[in-house]
Order: sequence, then C-alpha cells, then structure tokens
Amino acid sequence: MPKLRTARNGADDGADDGYVPSQRRIERERFRRARTRRATAVAALSTLVTAAVLYLVITRSPGWPRTRETFFSAEYAAKALPKVLEGLLLNLRLLVVCGAAVLVLGLLLAVARTLRGPVFFPLRALAAAYTDFFRGLPLIICLLMVVFGVPALRLQGVTTDPVLLGGSALVLTYSAYVAEVFRAGIESVHPSQRAAARSLGLSSGQALRYVVLPQAVRRVVPPLLNDLVSLQKDTGLVSIAGAVDAVYAAQIIAGKDFNFTPYVVAGLVFVALTIPMTRCTDWVTARMDRRRAQGGLV
Repeated sequence: MPKLRTARNGADDGADDGYVPSQRRIERERFRRARTRRATAVAALSTLVTAAVLYLVITRSPGWPRTRETFFSAEYAAKALPKVLEGLLLNLRLLVVCGAAVLVLGLLLAVARTLRGPVFFPLRALAAAYTDFFRGLPLIICLLMVVFGVPALRLQGVTTDPVLLGGSALVLTYSAYVAEVFRAGIESVHPSQRAAARSLGLSSGQALRYVVLPQAVRRVVPPLLNDLVSLQKDTGLVSIAGAVDAVYAAQIIAGKDFNFTPYVVAGLVFVALTIPMTRCTDWVTARMDRRRAQGGLV
C-alpha cells in the first residue's frame, strides 16, 4: 500500500509539474493581453479627449466667468458645507425610517394582491387601487397634498410636523412602487413550489411564508436597492414643507447673497451618497446573476 500511494503521488506530481501549454495557447493568451491593453489605452485616450473638449467648450463660453462666480465659488462652498452636512442628517434619518416603512408596507400590499379566493377580492381591489393611484400621482403633488392638506383638516391628535408629514408622503408613494416589485418577485416563483409545499402538509399561509416569500425576496433585491437609491435622493423634497434638510439649508444660504454655490454643494453631497449605493446595487446584481447561472438560486 505505501508503494501504491508513493507511485500515485509521483504520477500526480509529474502531471502537475510536467504540464506545458501548447504554443497555440500561449499565442492566444498573448493576443488577449495585447487586446486588453489596446482597449484600455483607447478608452483612456477617448476619455481624456472628451474631457478636454468639454473643458474648453465650458471655459471658453462668454458667460463662464459669471457662472463660475455664481455656481462654483470656493468661498461660498466652504461656508455652506457645514450647514449642508448638518441638514443631511435629517435626510439620512428619513432614509432609514421611511425605507423600513416602505419595505414593510410594500410587502403587505404585494401579499394582499396575490391572495387567492373570492373572499379576498375586496382586499385585492383596495391594494390594486392604492398602487395604481400612488404610482400615477407625482411625488411632489403627494407631498403638497399631505404637508398642506392634513394640517388644514385640524384633526385632533394628528401631527403637523413637516418632517413626519413629508416622510409619510414618501412612504405612501414609494410603497406603491415597492409593492409592484415584491408582487413581481412573488409571481416569478413557479407554482410547483407552492404545490410542493402544500403536498408536504403546509397551509397556504405557511407555503407563502416559508417557501414563496424567501425566494421572491432574493430575486428582487437589486430592484429594491434601486428604489432605495431613488428614495435617498427624494428625501430632499421634504424641504418644500419647511424641514431644514440639506437642500433647505443650501436654500437659506443661497437666498442671503443670491449665490447658488450651496445648491451645487448639496447636489455633490447627495451624489457622494448615491454612488456607493449604486455600486453596491451593481455588485449585488452581478453576484446574484453569477449564482443563478451556476444554479445557486432557485
């Protein structure tokens, strides 16, 4: 037995150490590396040329000196940045709270729309009417109606806080979009999954909870992340209600001297938050596509 093991190990070592790629494969790998280098060089050159052309077009325009002073003033940028970052905390709190509420309400609406049986028809109709109405209603109009309409009713115990009212409007609108995302995920699960769960003795509710929903949620993670990215940007719309967020803080500073650099600063801050979330969405999407291609996702 030791001799057989030694012989086998020697054969394996010889197979590992004795491999020599063919000349054709070496040439193919060399061609691929050369093509990659050439593509990288062309992309870098075209990017530099495009950036140079844009720079010359913008800086040589007749109104560039005035535009630079009004929109790209370093003095006003340094003055606005602390106030904008202070207001950004409100946007982040709205993103966390409203995002959680949107996911919960959207999932409930999606489940309501996928319930079976004639007894659930009123619930399905209400959920469908909700999603159709708020998906068709522009967000800015929803914000104006909630922020100014609810306090006008003078209802006892109903808040008039613009932050809460603005957040409620965001939840009302985005839950309709998220509900359709969840519903698409639920309907994408093959009916055989539900039938197999029922054949094992699970009730309809248990099959939905333990079999259908886990698969549906995994499939719709990328579009859900995209909706959260959009929600992060639209939290700035609560400024129309008077809430001092990053946008309204920039508006206050810009209104004093009629210099619009604070708006540019606020926009760049939102972009700095959005880009990591977008890259995370792309990474999750690519990872799920690879797992699905390998048979890792049902």
